[in-house]
Amino acid sequence: MSAGALTRDNEVPNADRQRWLALAEKALAGASFEEKLVSHTDDGIRVEPLYERAAAAEPIVRANPGSPWIVSQRIDDPDIGRAKAQALEDVAQGATGLSLVFEGAPNAFGYGLPRTAQALETVLDGIPLNRVQIRIDAHPWSRPMADWLVAFLGKRRSDPAKLNLSFGIDPAAILAGTGRLRMSIEALQESMPQSLAHFFSMGVPGVLLEADGRVFHNAGATEAQELGIMLASAVSYLRMFEKARQPLVYAAPHIGFALSADQDQFLSMAKVRALRRLWARVQEACSIPTSTANIHAETSFRMMTALDLETNILRTTIACFAAAAGGADSIAILPHTVAHGLPAPFARRVARNAQLIMANESHIDQVADPACGSGGVEALTAGLCEAAWSELQAIEAEGGVLSSLQDGRIQERVRTAAAQRAAAFRSRERAIVGATLYPQKTERAVETLAAERRSAFTEGIVMCEPLFPVRIDQAIGAAS
Repeated sequence: MSAGALTRDNEVPNADRQRWLALAEKALAGASFEEKLVSHTDDGIRVEPLYERAAAAEPIVRANPGSPWIVSQRIDDPDIGRAKAQALEDVAQGATGLSLVFEGAPNAFGYGLPRTAQALETVLDGIPLNRVQIRIDAHPWSRPMADWLVAFLGKRRSDPAKLNLSFGIDPAAILAGTGRLRMSIEALQESMPQSLAHFFSMGVPGVLLEADGRVFHNAGATEAQELGIMLASAVSYLRMFEKARQPLVYAAPHIGFALSADQDQFLSMAKVRALRRLWARVQEACSIPTSTANIHAETSFRMMTALDLETNILRTTIACFAAAAGGADSIAILPHTVAHGLPAPFARRVARNAQLIMANESHIDQVADPACGSGGVEALTAGLCEAAWSELQAIEAEGGVLSSLQDGRIQERVRTAAAQRAAAFRSRERAIVGATLYPQKTERAVETLAAERRSAFTEGIVMCEPLFPVRIDQAIGAAS
């Protein structure tokens, strides 16, 4: 294809673009423009080498763009004493949020706090709850944990208006990540509205239900698949709120989202922006005023490598930057040693300080939606919105997210995407620095905390094929 033929339909020719295309064609010396300079995302979205500015673009900002994002640290140590010390240290050294990850959670990666009210109270003892966001990671026992947290807040006589909470209740993430639900889908759909009505009557603030895409991302989902599944979960929550006879205009702000950000900077930025736009579209379809999506981002587990650990720091830094620039409300960085076990204090400190430097020294949050108007990012955002909406429609046609998981439809699509990505890495079409590109010849000792991996969640009535986290270097055999 010649460069002169690359002007898009109905597009007024741009003289500068035409000159660039002519120079590109000359430099290619007969090679294919499409093969050499055009790429595609896992969802088939076209990525061109050059874009014009999107002058008509509107900013996509988070709810409080005048304040920095929340620097969240994972608390996932099975040793309650160590976990409490970690939480106090993290907050003392600048963290403004804590993500409590309990055993059996899909994103616990084999560890996690003991599943007890005592563990919850011990870890939060001494934490200034009016200044620190508290998130409970999506978990099979999120509902009783929510009761434990509410009871603890009552003991502390905390002012609900000053709290920032997320209860991490997500049946779809639990079913996908563990392969089990503790009650039938019908019973869940009947009991959940009653629980929601109970929470509303108590005036509990924050995110009650969270649509968690990390489970699907870490199992191999594409960006659009992750977004579409989260939207399907959020739509199911709106239906539950309707059954609870709660006006959607008041209920929608109590729905939150958690997604993964990886080393693809522009695609991760676009993913966060697309989620905000998609959630606004869902609310418009429900004929309610739009509320801004509450988005928690965590750096990707699947991109981490076991061989050259320091390259993980580079990847997580890029991912954090992308999440912040894309407008995430809170961000957690996985420590660079997570592929080897429970991270030690040094790795946790590196993860925390990476965010603090970006926020307090680099001032990344000083511009609301810095990608606004960028032709490339705007095109990726629009492409992801379209592809994710198609995924949402497919899931709805399959009976909703829980039914689709129970029938294995979502798992089939995710596993197909993971296999295609692994094939691209094996063929060297794509590369992971430190694993497939410039691999380290020998392994060295890695400092981790002594902790036994927790057994998987085995209770349940509803069963499905689980989606477990798989690192790319594992999938391609680049690491043991």
